[in-house]
Amino acid sequence: MNADCLKLTCYFGERHRTGTGFVADELLALYGRHRIATSIVLRGIEGFGLKHHLRSDHSLTLSEDLPAVTVAVDTRPRIEAIVDQVAGMPQVGLVTLERARLLQGDVGPVRLPEALHEATKLTVYVGRQQRIHGAPAFVAVCDLLHRHGVAGATVLLGVDGTVGGQRERARFIGRNHDVPMMIIAVGSGDRIGRALPDLAALLDQPRLTLERVRLCKRDGRLIEEPQALPATDARGLGLWQKLTIFTSEAGQHEGQPIHRALVRRLRAGGSSGATTVRGIWGFHGDHRPHGDRFFQLGRRVPAVTIVIDTADRISGIFPIVDELTAEQGLVVSELVPAVHARAGDRLRGGLRLADHRW
Repeated sequence: MNADCLKLTCYFGERHRTGTGFVADELLALYGRHRIATSIVLRGIEGFGLKHHLRSDHSLTLSEDLPAVTVAVDTRPRIEAIVDQVAGMPQVGLVTLERARLLQGDVGPVRLPEALHEATKLTVYVGRQQRIHGAPAFVAVCDLLHRHGVAGATVLLGVDGTVGGQRERARFIGRNHDVPMMIIAVGSGDRIGRALPDLAALLDQPRLTLERVRLCKRDGRLIEEPQALPATDARGLGLWQKLTIFTSEAGQHEGQPIHRALVRRLRAGGSSGATTVRGIWGFHGDHRPHGDRFFQLGRRVPAVTIVIDTADRISGIFPIVDELTAEQGLVVSELVPAVHARAGDRLRGGLRLADHRW
């Protein structure tokens, strides 16, 4: 299968509840009932939203309600069938819709659309206990992408999700074989394109998405600033922008990890929100793929910080990101065609997809 799809992403507090249970459980139950092809729940380590309330695992007083992120990917009709129910949950702070290319099952030859040739984000979904030639699947995928010269890849551990429409939830006692993991890779369209046939051959049942991004920084070097976007498209629908900053627990700024300094500086600098998720394995640039032992989250593991805001606000905070990634890190920007943000009774944006060519 090689088809246009939508990616639905939700940001909320992991202890937020609806009338019948935790938000994450309600969302995944919804995705399971609608047999969404691929979804995953990620636990964040810190972040803030429109109310600027900081949640962090760095302090016991701030770690009671850490950020959580869900990502759901499927064809446009399947995602559109659940959008209103998701947006109607008042406990979900931020909902985004993004366009992507979904490849799964029998992938076959892939010809990248012209728009993906500037830079491409490849997301690969594998199972926790899936193995390839005796090695964990996420390690094999990262090794392959590194050999192809991809700019970077980060492995994120899921705690719940759907695989082929079937819900797979992590349990304290159990193998958790099919609980999904997400591998986010960024590189030139040419390098990603050359890696895809080998990647499809490596995986028994590949589940991949492709999205267009702009590579802004790599290993401290400024390549391009985020794309300049108008406030709305030709129909008056709002345009939003996303920055994704890939760093490492080992990368320090004034004595603290870059991602922690970044969240605090962004919060003080007027950003509408930011979320950081800790990875377990990955690489950037010429460095070999590395991490700590599985589930032993230590100083060598990667971290991913996501910032979503209007283009003018992204332009205003990019100097902060540029400063804190002066020596290391990978930074990409993307257009987000639909955002629904909620803080109490305050609502921003909407989930009608904007159109804009950049």
